[in-house]
Parts: sequence; structure tokens; C-alpha cells
Amino acid sequence: MKQNLFSDDHAPRCEYCENGRLSPTGREVLCRVKGIVSLSYCCKKYIYDPLKRLPRTLSADDSYTAADFKL
Repeated sequence: MKQNLFSDDHAPRCEYCENGRLSPTGREVLCRVKGIVSLSYCCKKYIYDPLKRLPRTLSADDSYTAADFKL
């Protein structure tokens, strides 16, 4: 069964735009169209880039014991 790491619903944000790049401080986006903008800003030139999204963390099951790894 394939598990979807990215949700299909996302709000347009320059943080995920193809035209923007995260600044070295990580608090702004360096946009080719608008210049320096906030992470949550969005303009009409917004193009979604799914590779800029971080996948949500999957819950780890810590209930393994050493016996689980023996053959």
C-alpha cells in the first residue's frame, strides 16, 4: 500500500513556489518576480513546486525488542 507523504491540499505560499528560493536566514524567500518576500506571501505568478515541501514525519513505533531482530 502506497502512503502519501504530501497532502493534496496546500495553501499557495512563496515558500513552495518555483520562482522563489529560501534565503540563507530561512525567514524570507528570494523571488525572481517580486524580490524579497515573506514565506507566506503569494502573487499571481505562483507556480507550485512539490519538491520544496517537506514530508510530514511518520510516527515511529518504539515497541520493537531485540527478539524482533533475531532469526
